[in-house]
Amino acid sequence: MGVECVLRELHIPSSTYYRWRRAEKEPCERRRRDVELTERIKEIHTESGGIYGSPRVHAVLHREGARVGRKRVERLMREADISGVSPRRKGFTRRDPKATLAPDLVNRNFTAPAPNRLWVTDLTMISTGEGPLWLSAIRDAFSRRVVAWETSARADADLVLTTLEYALASREVEPGKLIHHADHGCQPGLNRLSQHRLLESRVGVR
Repeated sequence: MGVECVLRELHIPSSTYYRWRRAEKEPCERRRRDVELTERIKEIHTESGGIYGSPRVHAVLHREGARVGRKRVERLMREADISGVSPRRKGFTRRDPKATLAPDLVNRNFTAPAPNRLWVTDLTMISTGEGPLWLSAIRDAFSRRVVAWETSARADADLVLTTLEYALASREVEPGKLIHHADHGCQPGLNRLSQHRLLESRVGVR
């Protein structure tokens, strides 16, 4: 008995049957897109030296124009067994006393002649019923507007870098024109930024 006769007996449109057969042979568009995204995620993770977690990977994809949610990035990284490095520490993050400090590129002058020339960043601790919550924010010195912000239960370099990634994704920054400034303190030093090839051609760091 031919398949058409069976479909008629079961009251199943032939178009539905053949669409199902094609789906078995060809991956759906979302599955193909997942494969493409996973390959790009692997590249971003490798370029970061294996330290980027899903927030920063998502930020890079967002800056590249990819329309993808953070939950999807988390799922794809989990399925591909890709994870970032976010060491958990007790207490505050302390700056390495042997670390070379970045030069002060603004000389305490927090004015800017145009947008995206000077960004200033800082961390603020917010007390909550579940413990401290850290807020990282970046503000444009020209407009005084907040460019990007991110929160985390830990005050570490991962939080600072993720905020910077989102800021770069939201603005058109001319290479070599932007200074990203942070004061020294117990918060994580931003000298680590110079280690990331993704950022070192885009901003000056203090």
